[in-house]
Amino acid sequence: TWGEVFYLSVMLVSIGVNYLFGRLIEKSQTNKHLQKFTKIYLAFAVFVNLALLISFKYANFITDNINILLSSLHLPTIALAPVHLPLGISFFTFQALSYIIDVYRKEVPAQKNIFDLALYISLFPQLIAGPIVRYHDITQQIKNRVHSVELFASGIERFIFGLAKKMLIANPLGEVADNVFLLTGSDLTMPLAWVGIFAYTLQIYFDFSGYSDMAIGLGRMFGFRFLENFNYPYIATSLREFWRRWHISLSTWFRDYLYIPLGGNRVSTFRVYINLFIVFTLTGIWHGASWNFLFWGLLHGIFLASEHAGLSNILKQLPKVLQHFYLLFVVIISWVFFRAENLSSALNYIHTMFNLSQIHTSTFQYAQILSHEAILAFFTGILLATPFYPSLKKRVTAFANEHPVKKQLLVYTPKIIALFVLFSLSIVKVASSTYNPFIYFRF
Repeated sequence: TWGEVFYLSVMLVSIGVNYLFGRLIEKSQTNKHLQKFTKIYLAFAVFVNLALLISFKYANFITDNINILLSSLHLPTIALAPVHLPLGISFFTFQALSYIIDVYRKEVPAQKNIFDLALYISLFPQLIAGPIVRYHDITQQIKNRVHSVELFASGIERFIFGLAKKMLIANPLGEVADNVFLLTGSDLTMPLAWVGIFAYTLQIYFDFSGYSDMAIGLGRMFGFRFLENFNYPYIATSLREFWRRWHISLSTWFRDYLYIPLGGNRVSTFRVYINLFIVFTLTGIWHGASWNFLFWGLLHGIFLASEHAGLSNILKQLPKVLQHFYLLFVVIISWVFFRAENLSSALNYIHTMFNLSQIHTSTFQYAQILSHEAILAFFTGILLATPFYPSLKKRVTAFANEHPVKKQLLVYTPKIIALFVLFSLSIVKVASSTYNPFIYFRF
């Protein structure tokens, strides 16, 4: 964006460093006299990438916590002005790391054209909100994209669906969540606390998956085929399954570039637990420089380790509905730490969620929080968080294929009308609403 012009230099440094060391790594691997430098080149490239990320994203967090320690010891504190976070730095840093590691692993050749590497690292459709596109997934597409009317049309369709998710479902629910999380003291009752976190649970899914849909759609319009990033995570029956469905590009990135190199499941049981905690501690920190995110990651790590230790075997013996209840309970509680401003606020919020002495809520309080638009978004969000639409589409298409004459009436015409209506409503919402949160600014 125009507001990021000065910080474009950060991305340019990333492009230059990764281009240079990608070439050096490949050259050292093919020259026996230089092979001893291969790991040094890799280590230096990884260091520069992480140094950029830490400097901009975590400098204030680290300084603030050091200052707390220094103050307790009555020592002078460190003065550091707020450091601006360049948009998308977490995403393009992880993409750059995937490139340099893939070259080191000889999974892809080093990019000879710096402009093609710059295209990959700065790929605008998914730069600020994901998905994380890995180099080996699109290396062929950078030079040899296939354009077609069908691909462009599917991109428009996917973009409109993503835009509608964001504007018509995520934003109305985001207002509910924001209003509830602003309540304090006796104003925050037990039912309102649950309403607020339910709203946020749906908001973050439709916001994030909506952005991913828009990125995938824009990519198709330019000939790129990005991998899917969400697969109905809230229908999962375990946390392991949830992470195979939620933010797939991030979970597979950590799996392939951190968890498996640490030993994955091939090491002792104790080491597996340590690996899980390392991965999800870093997953939490990746999302933001806050103890909240760290605690969120640790919570997921604890339950994943528990499932690995035998909880999953117990869950499999339970009815499916109880397995879903377990998954949603863990995820919803953990989202409180993701949404709350700080750790104490999160703990107070969770306390209210289970405080039966604060159960009384007046009709007026509900009316202040829940608009008719929000209620409609709730029901629509719950329905679309399941595979209802793909199932319906599959059934209608199968029926239409059996009756070719009716295919135009049953499939194409309703789809065009639905896309037109969704796009029109989304544009009206964009133009008429001043509320349009960007919840990835911390990423």
